[in-house]
Amino acid sequence: MDLEPGRPRHEQISDYLREQIESDAYATDEKLPSEKELGDLFDVSRVTVRRALQTLEHEGYIYRRQGLGSFVQDRQAAQGLVRLTDFAQDMAQAGLEASSEVLHHASESPPPAVATQLGLGDETTVMRLDRLRLGDGRPVAFDRTWLPMFYAQLLEDHDLSQETIYGILEQDYEIPVLRGRYRLTAANADEEIAEALGVDAGRAVLLIERLSLTQGDKPVYFQRRYYRNDRVAYELELARDTNARPPTQGMPLRDFEPVFDSFPDS
Repeated sequence: MDLEPGRPRHEQISDYLREQIESDAYATDEKLPSEKELGDLFDVSRVTVRRALQTLEHEGYIYRRQGLGSFVQDRQAAQGLVRLTDFAQDMAQAGLEASSEVLHHASESPPPAVATQLGLGDETTVMRLDRLRLGDGRPVAFDRTWLPMFYAQLLEDHDLSQETIYGILEQDYEIPVLRGRYRLTAANADEEIAEALGVDAGRAVLLIERLSLTQGDKPVYFQRRYYRNDRVAYELELARDTNARPPTQGMPLRDFEPVFDSFPDS
């Protein structure tokens, strides 16, 4: 099968398979062609095929079994999954131009709580990256991110004011960020964070702690993001399954996403 010139081949393969799945060419739990078969079909390497399959797995279209292959995910079940996005994707969804300012980028010994999240010893060195995240040039969030040195070294020679960690790892090194564990709470901005966000010290902000994981549940980074609460809110959508028994079962989470710029400037 011929691919279009000028477009990444792995994107065209994932688009083709996505269309096949959505048109019910494959049934739920049906096995897809092997990486070799897909490589022969599109005349590409297995690395390219694997990257296309990683995209579909990330989107919830397929699931993969070590040594067995890739299988079609139950789309009804997948609708309950929350999308895992980065800041640039969130901004694009809101119609805002994303940009960042790198405020700190250096190695350090991680705080004990961070070391625990990353599965590292207290004496291990990590890279700490602080960035001010902006939407249309206005401060939206302050990120403090800790990365194991293995992943941190892959970010060298990249412009972290323009590129995202997701994008660098997935596009340049084929390391997909597949899962994330989130914790949402409130915090008071200390002087450093308040100055960066342009608010008064001690002001309440929305704090999201996130542990991002790649294949094999390996931690890629742990992040604390402090949002200005006048510029972001989170909305969730629940969908009741009327076929569930008993019908009083909790409603699955269908969508949970940030909504930006819903509030006037303060």
